[in-house]
Amino acid sequence: MSHESRRPRVSRGGIARSLTYLSLIAASVVVLLPLLVVLLTSLKSQEEMANDSGALQLPDDPLNFDNYVTAFQDGRMLSAFGNTAFILLFSVTGTVIIGSMAAYAIDRYTFRFRKLVVALFLVATLVPGVTTQVATFQIVDSFGMFDSRWAPIVLYMGTDIVSIYIFLQFVRSIPVSLDESARLDGANAFTIYRKIILPLLKPAIATVVIVKGITVYNDFYIPFLYMPSEDLGVISTSLFRFKGPFGAHWENISAGAVLVILPTLLVFLFLQRYIYNGFTRGATK
Repeated sequence: MSHESRRPRVSRGGIARSLTYLSLIAASVVVLLPLLVVLLTSLKSQEEMANDSGALQLPDDPLNFDNYVTAFQDGRMLSAFGNTAFILLFSVTGTVIIGSMAAYAIDRYTFRFRKLVVALFLVATLVPGVTTQVATFQIVDSFGMFDSRWAPIVLYMGTDIVSIYIFLQFVRSIPVSLDESARLDGANAFTIYRKIILPLLKPAIATVVIVKGITVYNDFYIPFLYMPSEDLGVISTSLFRFKGPFGAHWENISAGAVLVILPTLLVFLFLQRYIYNGFTRGATK
């Protein structure tokens, strides 16, 4: 009797396991199928695209990289990657410094309206950025940063409240006794931050660098609005400009898309454990 009663339970477990695998397979197909279509399209010739070949049809020459050469040269991808790297370097570095310092000051110092400041940070994350773009644009233009690479850098550094909260969760896990011991040895606030707090924030720094870097790399709105000059194009705006001279050549547009996707894909594959570990540790501390 007991042996028979176990059978429905085993079958239900098998059904649940099968549904789990099916859902994972379906999610993988949804994510990977568009990437596969873009990759196959980028390897096809103009004649194959003109013959209206199917989206999943294999190219006649799988090693045809002419579209990538055209996209890289005519699309000014080298200049775009250079501008993107410049913006990434200063934006991510500034975000780490400002975010970690702000988190250290909020957690370690008692001052009037501290709770109000933290609450205002939270409110700032709830305000859509589009609603304040008119005032932001006027401020950026008044400082003479419009149509320069410093406009997106300043905006990326000054609007990342999420990074401050990530650093704040880690700073709260660092014992205050370390600060007190350093003060007894004559260390000032900046020395404590630089030699004690900052080295202990490595998991948070890794998380912020990856998440912020991918966000800046993929952002289109701010570079498109504040750097309209073609010489200052980043990878996202350069890809958008493909719609002009290459409007009917999807093989070239797809090659450009693959060139843009590859760096973020490689970074995520190699550093994904830092993303997961950083968020998990920040949530449990």
